[in-house]
Amino acid sequence: MSKVLVTGANGYIGKYVVQELLDSGHDVIVAVNHREGLDARATVAETPIFSGDKDIYHKLGAPDVCIHLAWKDGFIHNSPAHMAYLSDHITFCNNMITGGLPILSCLGTMHEVGYWEGPIDEYTPCNPQTQYGIAKNAMRQSLLLSTAQSDCVFHWFRAYYIICDDIKGHSIFAKLMQAAAEGKTRFPFTSGKNQYDFIDIRELARLIVRASLQKEVCGITNLCTGKPEPLADCIERFIKEHNLGIRLAYGEYPDRPYDSPGVWGDPEKIKRIMSRCGG
Repeated sequence: MSKVLVTGANGYIGKYVVQELLDSGHDVIVAVNHREGLDARATVAETPIFSGDKDIYHKLGAPDVCIHLAWKDGFIHNSPAHMAYLSDHITFCNNMITGGLPILSCLGTMHEVGYWEGPIDEYTPCNPQTQYGIAKNAMRQSLLLSTAQSDCVFHWFRAYYIICDDIKGHSIFAKLMQAAAEGKTRFPFTSGKNQYDFIDIRELARLIVRASLQKEVCGITNLCTGKPEPLADCIERFIKEHNLGIRLAYGEYPDRPYDSPGVWGDPEKIKRIMSRCGG
């Protein structure tokens, strides 16, 4: 059993990661801005992660692993919050590292890479086209330098497109469910032709947990399937599986200029990790 700190623990991905950890028998400390939706089995940290406290590692319970998921405005790619809070994230992580943290896992994004056609691996050059991608890219580069000079094992998990049936979310899947709940039968959409790498949020949480609790394979790891699928196909399947009764109005929204016609992750490293962990 490990003691694991999860930041952003009641966020979009965090609540699934916390549940996976707790169901697996680990001792979980959660750092959150509010307690709504928290699993009662977790211990709530009292020290704010952005306090700047140099002894924050011990004040947060000296965990074996920190899974840092906290991030503001992740669905608003050009929000000013991404750059505004970047230094706070780096300061928090560096103080955890110098305090003695054994393993640090941070969540990245395919948007670090920017416009790219084809598979993305850990060596793919990054040229982010949004404030979100720029901030995550800078954070990764900074922490790779910091952890290289420490004993802390560093995981950077690069996420792709996430399928989630939480109606309270901000993803396109949540918006579809919200529209259906409001009685709408038509949903304005893009061309839907772009191909992406989709993964269910519960599977993503499982991969984050398994990969965070090992030290053999580290650095940049794609959490993905490696199988591109047209956006339209994925969305149409989601509508059918959830009986939403909505028809997509194709072409009413333009495709984003920074989105590739086809991009997906190379799953080699996560497959290696999962084979070591017994799947």
